[in-house]
Amino acid sequence: MALTDITRTEVEKAIEECDRLGRDGFLERYGFRRARRFLVAYEGRHYDSKAVIGAAHGYLPGQRPLMAREFSGGAQHAARLLKGLGFDILEDLPASALTHDELIDLVTSVKANRSSGAPALYKPITLLWAMGRALRGEPRLLPWSATEEALADLLARHGMRGEKQRPDYPIASLHREGLWTLRDYAGVVPTAHGDGKVRRWFAENQPRGGLPEPVYDLFRHSALTRLAVIDELLGTFFDDLDPAPLLADAGLEDLDVDSPPRPTESGPEQWLLTAAEYERGCRLVELREAQTHGERVSRTTHSPKRSQVARYAVLNRSEGRCENPRCTGQPADVTDRKQPILEVDHVVDLALGGRDHPSQMVALCPNCHAVKTRGSTRETLREILLEVAMERHKAMGTAKGNSASPRP
Repeated sequence: MALTDITRTEVEKAIEECDRLGRDGFLERYGFRRARRFLVAYEGRHYDSKAVIGAAHGYLPGQRPLMAREFSGGAQHAARLLKGLGFDILEDLPASALTHDELIDLVTSVKANRSSGAPALYKPITLLWAMGRALRGEPRLLPWSATEEALADLLARHGMRGEKQRPDYPIASLHREGLWTLRDYAGVVPTAHGDGKVRRWFAENQPRGGLPEPVYDLFRHSALTRLAVIDELLGTFFDDLDPAPLLADAGLEDLDVDSPPRPTESGPEQWLLTAAEYERGCRLVELREAQTHGERVSRTTHSPKRSQVARYAVLNRSEGRCENPRCTGQPADVTDRKQPILEVDHVVDLALGGRDHPSQMVALCPNCHAVKTRGSTRETLREILLEVAMERHKAMGTAKGNSASPRP
């Protein structure tokens, strides 16, 4: 039997099983991941379209469930089948459909076109441009003409690997990966292959488009998310390139990692990173750390790759105070942003095998930083600061497994 033999009856049985087992249990039983794009809407709840079809196949007489690798869940396969059976399919995932970490995984797992030997910059340029627009609170969806004009200009100025002025290519590819929403078009969005076909489709359909709403909201409101995505995109796509001009044009040059959120009307000073967010940040740091530990960035000199997320987490953990328990008083002056003058330091130098991780990092005032770096008591102070870093790290609720244990 083929997928087309599946009827609404089998699908409803699969949905009932999902309700009985719970979403995670259902996905684990059949070996599927959470949907990145297409969800089935049924009686006010949402279900993973590909997993539902795989399970439904097992309810056909004499058939077994299908595994994820045996069929496609895209617009022309599982989702199309479900639409044909009368089910509503959501292409824009609601914020409640994915966890924060899953959205981060979606954004940071963008596939790179390496046909020229190095990763092409089409998609990171597009995502950083969209992130800047979200940060400024600009409209999520734009007419195709406006998107095309803005991206063509950015690709012309920042396509440092010979990228053509082809906004249709990254948009079509990001749409397939679940990172771009398109509206007001007929037929099916083409794949990002070939030349004339994709360009003609966008010219004829003139779709409105932009980031999916939950991704836009994360870029708009979560500094941790923005820093994690920038870390990942720059680390994946911009090795040996200077991304600073692109970040400036995208409006992301002022992401001041060394300053926590500015004061708001609700209080004179807010340190908004909760224990859960701190733990999430540490997981993101560890994921990136596993990929880059020991690597160096080649610019004018060779320096270790450093995580902006880790620095942000430590500064927020400090609540604006030097973390040296022997500090005799940090400067009364503040930065231009009205924040305490603090510097994030690696207690164990990265060059000596230290970790770029909050468990081995502290926020210090300039004087304590100087003592730790070149003072006569620096060795004793380093031992104290390493204990402080671990204690502060554990106090934030991350004393679990490798998160709380410094690498030897």
